[in-house]
Amino acid sequence: MKPVTIDPRYHDAVIFHLDGFVADTAAIDAAARKTTFDDYLARRPANENEDHSPFADDDYRRHVHNKPRLHGVADFLASRRISLPRGEQADTFEETIYGLGNRMQNLFLDLLDEALPALESTVDLLRELQDAGIATAIYSPSHNCQRVLRAADIENLFAVRVDAVIAGGSRLRASPNPPPSPK
Repeated sequence: MKPVTIDPRYHDAVIFHLDGFVADTAAIDAAARKTTFDDYLARRPANENEDHSPFADDDYRRHVHNKPRLHGVADFLASRRISLPRGEQADTFEETIYGLGNRMQNLFLDLLDEALPALESTVDLLRELQDAGIATAIYSPSHNCQRVLRAADIENLFAVRVDAVIAGGSRLRASPNPPPSPK
C-alpha cells in the first residue's frame, strides 16, 4: 500500500472524526454501557417476560453503537422486553430512560478520566500536517468531544472543533462508515 500524501499546495485542511479515528472512545463507551446495564438488569426483579441476561458484545453492536445515548438505552431495553418511562432530563437515580442514560454518561466520564489513549498513528499524522502548514479540525456528534480531547491530551492539535456542543445540540450524524465496534 502506497503512503498517502496530503500536499499543502492542494489541501488547506483535513477534518478528522474523533470516535475511533483519533481516540478509542468506543471501548470506554462499551464498558460504561455494560456496567450500567448489567447493574440495572441484576437489580431488576425477575419477570418471566423479560430477559435479564448480561449485556453482551452483540448487544452493543446491534442496539447501542453509533446511536444517541437515550435511543441506545431504549433500544437495548426493548430488545429485552423491558419498558421504562422516558423520565426527566435531570434523572440520575430514577428507573427511567434518562436515569439509566445519565448514570451511563457519568460512568463514561469517570472511565475517561482514568485513561484515554489517543491513537498514536493519528497523532503522528496530525503533527506532520501541522508541520506542513495544513490546518486540522475535529468532528464528533458527541457532547463529550472537548472532554475526550483533553483526556487524550490532544486538544491543541485541532484549530477547529465541531461537535454537539458547538452545533447547539443539533442532531449531528455519526460517520457513515463508523469504525468497527469493540470485540
